[in-house]
Amino acid sequence: MDEERRRALGFEVRGQVLGEEYVDAAIARTSALTADFQDYLTRTAWAEIWSRPGLDRKSRSLVTISVLTALGHDHELALHIRAAVQNNGLTPEQVAEVILHASVYAGVPAANRAMAVAQHELADLGYASAQPGSGSPS
Repeated sequence: MDEERRRALGFEVRGQVLGEEYVDAAIARTSALTADFQDYLTRTAWAEIWSRPGLDRKSRSLVTISVLTALGHDHELALHIRAAVQNNGLTPEQVAEVILHASVYAGVPAANRAMAVAQHELADLGYASAQPGSGSPS
């Protein structure tokens, strides 16, 4: 695949996964300083990795949320939680479950922070189960 086709596929996949509005805003923020990095992300993460046939997008979202939880990258985690439930078929319960699962391997502090990010993003999207006071600890 040539570079132009790779770039076009990357933009297509990126928009489908993250949402066109987010991608348009990211592109609008691109400067001469960040242009090469945006191009790299589009060609590699989106055209090369997210478009591979080995995992569906739902599975890729689960993996991504787990890794971002482990690494403590809250901004990217928030973005991918929203994308997972809005565009990739995950439920809020699946988001919570993958963070709970990650806590065993990534550590409770990382998962505790990720759960707070998930609760905020899912509550902001209107999911009642994420609203404070909607449940009690088991």
